[in-house]
Amino acid sequence: MRNTFKITAALAAASAVALGATACSAPSDATASGDKSDKDAPLVIAASPTPHATILDYVKDKLAPKVGLKLVVKTFNDYKLPNQVTDDGQVDANFFQHKPFLDTYNKENGTHIVPVVNVEIEPLGVYSKKIHQLSELKPGNTVSVPNDPSNEGRALKLLADHGVITLKPGVGAGAKLTDVADNKGIKIVELEAAQTAPHLDDVAAAVINGNFAVGAHLKPSTDAIALEEAKGNPYANFLAVKQGHENDPRVQKLAKLLNSPEVKKFIEDKYKDGSVIPAFGPVKG
Repeated sequence: MRNTFKITAALAAASAVALGATACSAPSDATASGDKSDKDAPLVIAASPTPHATILDYVKDKLAPKVGLKLVVKTFNDYKLPNQVTDDGQVDANFFQHKPFLDTYNKENGTHIVPVVNVEIEPLGVYSKKIHQLSELKPGNTVSVPNDPSNEGRALKLLADHGVITLKPGVGAGAKLTDVADNKGIKIVELEAAQTAPHLDDVAAAVINGNFAVGAHLKPSTDAIALEEAKGNPYANFLAVKQGHENDPRVQKLAKLLNSPEVKKFIEDKYKDGSVIPAFGPVKG
C-alpha cells in the first residue's frame, strides 16, 4: 500500500492559522477605477510580495512616471484573492501566477482572467534543513508539496525527475497524488503554497515556489537541493487582467514597461542567485 496521504490535522490547523494571519484582503483604498476610459486614473495591481511587488515597485518609482502611468501596488500572501479581486473589479490587474495555475483557477471558479504578457520565471526547488541531498531521504520521511493543482503537479514531476518518487507512465506536470505509482515509502503532504516555507522545519524536505523561497530568505542557487530547469519552462509569471480589459491603455503601458530592458537588468541585478529569471514575451497556449 502506498504511504501517500494528505496533510495531517495538526499541520492543517497550523496552516489555517498561519494563512489567516498572512492572507490580506483588498483594503478600501485598493479599489480600481470605475471608469476604464479614464486614462489618467491609477492602475491598481494585486501582486505577491516577492518578487512581483518588488518588480512593480521598481516600475512604479523609476519607469511609470516617465510615461504618465500611476500605479498602486497591493500585496497578497495567498494564491486565491488576487484573481478574485481582479475578476470582481476591486483591482485592475494582477501579477503573481503562471498559465497552468490560471487555467485551473478560471475553470474551478467561473472567472474570466486572461494573461497579457510574460515577465519572469521562478524555478521551483526542493529545500531541507535536515538533509543535504535527496538520496538521503528514507522511507517514513515526509516531503511537503504545494496543494494547488498546477504547482502540485509541477512539484511531483520535480520529485520524480530526481528519483524520489515514480509517477504513472505518461504523467507529467499535471500529476496528482493519485498519479504516484511508487512513493518509495516517502510520505507526501499537501500544504498551501504559502505555508511550505514556514513549515520547512516540520518535514524532511519541501518543494517550495520560488517567490515563497525568496520571501523566506532561501537562495535557490545555493540552498535548494534540487531545482527546476529554467530553460523551456512553461511556468512564466505574467501580468493578467479581467477579459475585456487587455487593451486598457494603462495596462498596455505597464506591459511594455514590464518587458523593457530596464526591468530585465533590474531582475538580473536584484536576483543574481537565479531565483527569478526574465521571461519576456507573449503568453503561449
